[in-house]
Amino acid sequence: MTAAEPPGLETQRREIESLLRDSELRAGDSWYVVERRWYEQWKEFVETGDQNSSSFPGQIDNTELFEDLDSFHLKERLVENEDFMLVPAEAWHRLLAWYGTVDGQPPLERKVVDLPSTLKVEVYPIEIFLCLHSNMENVITAKFSRADSIREFVLMCEAFMVPAGSECRLWMKSSDSSCERLRNVHVSVLDACLSSGMVRTALRNSVEEQDSYRGQPGVCGLTNLGNTCFMNSALQCLSNAPPLTEYFLQSSYLEELNFTNPLGMKGEIAEAYADVIKQMWSGRHYSVVPRVFKTKVGHFASQFLGYQQHDSQELLSFLLDGLHEDLNRVKNKEYIELRDAEGRPDQEVAEEAWRNHRRRNDSVIVDTFHGLFKSTLVCPECHKVSVTFDPFCYLSVPLPVSKERVMEVFFVSLDPHAKPAQHRVVVPKAGKVIDLCSALAEMTNVPPTQMVVADVFNHRFYKIYNADESLSCILDRDDIFVYELSVLEEAEEQPVLLALYLRERSHYRDYGSGGSSYGTSLFGHPLLLSVEQRHCSRQALYQLILQRQTDRQAETDRQTGTLRDRQEDRQTGRQTEEDKQEEACSPSPPANQQPERRKRRKSLFTIQAVNSNGTTERGMGEGAQPYVAIDWDPDMKKRFYNENEAEKYVKHSSMEVPQQQTTVQLQECIELFTTVETLEEENPWYCPVCKKHQLATKKLDLWSLPEVLIIHLKRFSYTKFTREKLDSIVDFPLRDLDFSDSLLRKSLSNGEPPSRYDLIAVSNHYGGLRDGHYTSYARNKDNDQWYYFDDSKVTYAREDQIVVSLTSSNS
Repeated sequence: MTAAEPPGLETQRREIESLLRDSELRAGDSWYVVERRWYEQWKEFVETGDQNSSSFPGQIDNTELFEDLDSFHLKERLVENEDFMLVPAEAWHRLLAWYGTVDGQPPLERKVVDLPSTLKVEVYPIEIFLCLHSNMENVITAKFSRADSIREFVLMCEAFMVPAGSECRLWMKSSDSSCERLRNVHVSVLDACLSSGMVRTALRNSVEEQDSYRGQPGVCGLTNLGNTCFMNSALQCLSNAPPLTEYFLQSSYLEELNFTNPLGMKGEIAEAYADVIKQMWSGRHYSVVPRVFKTKVGHFASQFLGYQQHDSQELLSFLLDGLHEDLNRVKNKEYIELRDAEGRPDQEVAEEAWRNHRRRNDSVIVDTFHGLFKSTLVCPECHKVSVTFDPFCYLSVPLPVSKERVMEVFFVSLDPHAKPAQHRVVVPKAGKVIDLCSALAEMTNVPPTQMVVADVFNHRFYKIYNADESLSCILDRDDIFVYELSVLEEAEEQPVLLALYLRERSHYRDYGSGGSSYGTSLFGHPLLLSVEQRHCSRQALYQLILQRQTDRQAETDRQTGTLRDRQEDRQTGRQTEEDKQEEACSPSPPANQQPERRKRRKSLFTIQAVNSNGTTERGMGEGAQPYVAIDWDPDMKKRFYNENEAEKYVKHSSMEVPQQQTTVQLQECIELFTTVETLEEENPWYCPVCKKHQLATKKLDLWSLPEVLIIHLKRFSYTKFTREKLDSIVDFPLRDLDFSDSLLRKSLSNGEPPSRYDLIAVSNHYGGLRDGHYTSYARNKDNDQWYYFDDSKVTYAREDQIVVSLTSSNS
């Protein structure tokens, strides 16, 4: 789609920002998905550029959001504000009118749906496969909103020629081939926990699930309802905590359900959890479908609505809190004024804090999972010391963060015969771009001052970095190219850094009469060249680029000799037989255009000054950073440019060296947790003496630990620019994990050691931040056997397997 003449940049910015600011989510309204990089480039263009700015974004291009350009299906697990932006319909229509879209790309229109306790744009509608009587030879694919009733599926029976008035039953076939009947057809797709890819089968007669299986209680899988492995992993771990599971299996919870607690969930979470536990420990199921539980969680915690991947610890935290409030024995919570220690002995203050906690919070969760911290705050100005004791339900311990970072980059040498080489370099995590160049210089013997670092995206430069920019703004998933620049020994003027794009002309356009009348598409890797200002004319650039391109290509085409010989003929003006044939087949141009055409036919390609997007033509020399495209005629490109060869790269020896994973002891994490730290500016402490907020020092200590201790390893690290998963190996014993050195309270009243623990369950995460998979290991309370739980699949596990698997999964 072509674009209309847009208004001024300031007008564009003001209109779109106003629409984004004032548009509210309303059920049924349309919003549109826009690729984030295009949107960010548009923002830069309207905020800092002018109509001829090199940051001109070009047509709206959502290519990076699609799995392929045939079906235009969205990639899975795209993240809002990281992969795409959502804009209201009016904003989209204005952007569309001003910039148009890349030919053939459909608009990504999405509806706002009214879900329990929230409104949201449904980026991923549910795609359902429907068949009749399990006949997979005749499958209908249909898309439904999560707000639709599943009765809509029944209406699809007409497509299978089912006679009107016939009784139709809906069955759900899960990924593990088990079937479950959907009895209530009046609930929504969301409430039924249906996800894309599941088969809904319309049946008039069916056999109910057989009840003949007998197995070990607790050794039971959980069906993945669609990205719910995080939930399944957390449930398996909690299911194998003996005190809690015995409590539910003995139905002790029935007497303690709290239906009036305003902080609770009317007992619904506890009842849903009890139902899952009883099924898992009945010994009658290979696998259980936790559909009702998933529905209840989504009703009371909107962040778990839908089918996005989440953190198992977040789910576990919500579940423990929800179970506690649903089972709280305290029906009316009294107001308790908290007192500071004011110099009193720790034992006295701790006992007071625990009594106060139990006066408001008394449940099986507190009995089993709650411990006590000692928190010490010191004012940096008046040195006031504040000591409090606070309950906790789990320990979130940090991992030692490495001060170094491993980056993978492609080095593009000046040698035109050398392919780009992939290197792995170690740089300071808080370093700058020049540090990356310095590390690469040690491997390439190229001075860092002769290097330029760039982010290459979709055959163009997304960003060209300055040497003093922070490395934190470069993400691990970015394709980073480092270019070697030539040294201009006797240059009288400051050399120009020239960004070079490769483009192919469209077959169907006439480009004989003007340089701007043909369509183009980018291909290959862009280049960065350092050239003298006096060599920036088209003729001089042609010779420079020709040498760079043809020397590189000559290495692969040496056997034919065609490129060099043919080019020499063109440059000397000699006409080859191929040229004569081409001229004979070409229509004769008007007389006044004949010299121009003959002159241009002597070139392998033409040169055009463009913007940073490689689209809009610009005058030569405009802008601080010049961008140039060399345009290839399709026939010339096919004859003289080996695209497959040009796209290849080699691996430097640094890529063969396995990355060393750091191993830390769990005790190191505990010590780091109890280390003195200074509060952040976003979270200051109000000093009662100074009467103002202070960045106090804070120290946490362990006072008492619970019967079942949950330890959360904080593997996901977040900064302003980056998010990463720490892959350090944490080493800990499976038995007799001793915390006595970390505890301030040394013994219980009965003299039992309070600090020795045996491992009973582990939640594992494989993969990175944006994707991955959760599994779990757990020790069965009845037979002491370890098992590996992977959604609906359950297998035996040996203790030595657990240690190895934990190491490889970075759990």
